Amino acid sequence: MQLVDKAKHQGSRKRLVLELQEMGIESPQVLDALLKVPRHFFLDSSFEEHAYQNKAFPIGTDQTISHPYTVAFQTEVLTLKKGDKVLEIGTGSGYQTAVLFHLGAQVFSIERQHLLFDKTKQLLATMKIKAFLHYGDGYEGLPEKAPFDKIIVTAGAPSLPEKLFAQLAIGGMMIIPIGKGSQIMTLIIKTATSTYKKVEFDNFNETNFRFVPMLKSKQ
Repeated sequence: MQLVDKAKHQGSRKRLVLELQEMGIESPQVLDALLKVPRHFFLDSSFEEHAYQNKAFPIGTDQTISHPYTVAFQTEVLTLKKGDKVLEIGTGSGYQTAVLFHLGAQVFSIERQHLLFDKTKQLLATMKIKAFLHYGDGYEGLPEKAPFDKIIVTAGAPSLPEKLFAQLAIGGMMIIPIGKGSQIMTLIIKTATSTYKKVEFDNFNETNFRFVPMLKSKQ
């Protein structure tokens, strides 16, 4: 697999980062990570010319690569520190995984679509993105690797998944879209074994963007 990152791609990334800054993304670390990750690598070549627009695109198996703003927003809210142990639910294209890696996180990621899992695993290996990738049910998490400092969920869940909450370290944070139909971006801060503080981002309007549903069974 040959991956080419040309000057035009790098220029488009810089313009995208400026757009995200104008939309309210402030973290220099997050913006720098987005500059380092060639988003066009994660899209079908037919979408390459549009890779640096703030839009979601299909990546197969009824899944999408998230809006760059969504990736930036979820990542910024988690206030990641280098070395944080992060569980990502929904590897998808691997774009968010790569951003987390460039922030210095120790990334564990779960994908339930086997074709997508195989494709993304190969791509991330080619890009030398080091992450523990697992094919399985996101609702189950990775109890053998818990606890996690941060959990990021890239699919919409009708309610807070109890098994994922159990795998979050006390003091840890989970960012997850919650709701039936449309979702509200929600930050969960674990305060004790069975208690948490919840922050809802009602202003996260992403043009009424709806996340793909978080599903339980494998395919």
